[in-house]
Amino acid sequence: MTRNLTAIIQAEDGGFVALCPELDICSEGATVEKARANLREALELFFESASPDEISRRLSNEVYVTQLEVAVG
Repeated sequence: MTRNLTAIIQAEDGGFVALCPELDICSEGATVEKARANLREALELFFESASPDEISRRLSNEVYVTQLEVAVG
């Protein structure tokens, strides 16, 4: 069984941080590809070890990624 989840990856401190907002799980890597692979591994480990109740409690099915225009200065 597979599930499609969101990965938000951004540069941080010379590397990259990858976040899955549906489960609030993150990982990091030296490259975008490594951060993505590390996040996939963290998510797979979570699904292997978490109870069905914990998965249900943490899983958020509605994720909205958007941009805002804000005044600065």
